[in-house]
Amino acid sequence: MAQRGVQLDRETFSCLICLDLLKDPVTTPCGHSYCMSCIRAHWDGEDEKRMYSCPQCRQTFTPRPVLLKNTMLAALVEELKKTGLQAAPADHCYAGAEDVACDFCTGRKLKALKSCLVCLVSYCEQHLQPHYESAAFEKHKLVEPSRKLQENICSHHDEVMKMFCRTDQQSICYLCSVNQHKGHDTLPAAAERTERQTELERSRLNIQQRIQDREKDLKELQQEVEDISSSADEAVEHGEKMFTELIRLMERRSSELKRQVRSQQEAEVSRVKELQEELEQEIRELKRRDAELEELSHTEDHSQFVHSYRSLPALTDTHSFSTNFRPLRHFEGVTAAVSELREKLQDALRDQWTNISWTMTQVDVLLPQPEPTTRAGFLKYAQQITLDPNTACRYLFLSEENTKAKFLIKTQPYSDHPDRFLYWPQILSRDSLTGRCYWEVDLGWGWGADGGFSVALTYKGISREGESNDNKLGRNDKSWSVDYEDHGYQFYHNNIKTHILKSECFRVGVYLDYRAGLLSFYSVSKTKTMTLLYRVQTCFTQPLYAGVRVCKMSACADFINLRQSEVVSGTLG
Repeated sequence: MAQRGVQLDRETFSCLICLDLLKDPVTTPCGHSYCMSCIRAHWDGEDEKRMYSCPQCRQTFTPRPVLLKNTMLAALVEELKKTGLQAAPADHCYAGAEDVACDFCTGRKLKALKSCLVCLVSYCEQHLQPHYESAAFEKHKLVEPSRKLQENICSHHDEVMKMFCRTDQQSICYLCSVNQHKGHDTLPAAAERTERQTELERSRLNIQQRIQDREKDLKELQQEVEDISSSADEAVEHGEKMFTELIRLMERRSSELKRQVRSQQEAEVSRVKELQEELEQEIRELKRRDAELEELSHTEDHSQFVHSYRSLPALTDTHSFSTNFRPLRHFEGVTAAVSELREKLQDALRDQWTNISWTMTQVDVLLPQPEPTTRAGFLKYAQQITLDPNTACRYLFLSEENTKAKFLIKTQPYSDHPDRFLYWPQILSRDSLTGRCYWEVDLGWGWGADGGFSVALTYKGISREGESNDNKLGRNDKSWSVDYEDHGYQFYHNNIKTHILKSECFRVGVYLDYRAGLLSFYSVSKTKTMTLLYRVQTCFTQPLYAGVRVCKMSACADFINLRQSEVVSGTLG
């Protein structure tokens, strides 16, 4: 009962904010007592609300009460101190799961204040006092609390490892240096740490310089975003004005111009912001790494420093990035093309509209980016290809979605159209392809699995009539194709054949980076492994269209909806 009374007194005369015995006690109008400094700090945080509350009962006061020292309560606290009564340690003084605990405490352990590299023990404030008061501990090395003290003990000799073996790149004790590591390049851990500390500082300087460079790049990219938007706005305004003068006939083109400019603006801004996000991520990672190195640089335990430094992963350099922007022209070419279109009137409308669209694709903000190296990277540019029925040879049957073409002997009742292939069983995409895009074509073999496929890209100007090579994908200077024939793959351009691969594959992936003049064909296995078939580096001068040729009975080419298929299979977020 007496013990219970003492504990009650402790609770009675403790501040509910700092959990220590009251210092300069004051009493709020609701009757609860606190240290004067504690309650003032609490109310300072409520100044903006103009309403002040009791931390215990939550009663509010307006205006802020004027508090005076409770002399009677202060006298009682002083008397309690004289009798040796102290407040019980607050909960935050005890060691939690993330804290280093005092090795001397029994029962519930307090947080360690220091660790001793000689004793290899961690001490709370109370148990640390002999190290400060006794001459026997004068040469002991005290460091910040550490969980890894036992890692400093040699497993062979139970001695503190104060040496470092450069030959074996590990911390050792003195006995190791004259036994197992005799004849090795050994030195005190402190000396090794000094050298590594110099390397660490160099690494930090390198990281800090890279951070500055990336922050500069970010500012320039932000300026590019503003310039793109401003230029796009001007192009839209000028275009709308010109198209208004062409009355009804040009109203449809005006709307289409606005849509395309805005679409291109969104695409370009998206490219820049994507790079911004990459740079911000790299900066965050560099700052995190710099913080780790800074924290490590303050480690007082030499052996632990060396051990931790060696375990750090090497700083990998990301791909080189440069904001070498192309001339600041953005959408000005569109404006000029629209003005030219106004003067050439109706008879030149179709040709000039192609010129406008082509000029818009030349808006270059940044230098071309590297080709992706993973499937996930390619899927970021996934493009759903829709086939144009007006280009389909009459031997090709199209699915309802116009994404699958199948070869049949029976001709289809397609109407006449100037874009239709009349002899070769070929078909092109409905929309032109610019920028960066990726798509895949599944090949269904049909009767006689010996080929008869061509997966291609072509300019729209490819010839459509007759049996000559001018009409066949890959056999002219307007198209590039990968053909499956004779149980292997061949690449064709301008009727020049290049052997690629003597094997079968059931899916071909195509990656296009229009601005970079890059075209890559890939074999995609059933396990989604990608193998490069052929890569083209050239300079494209006109809009490109995806195309296929299917030459075997019941064979088919299916343009896959990658977004849908990969989400279903769980490989695309």
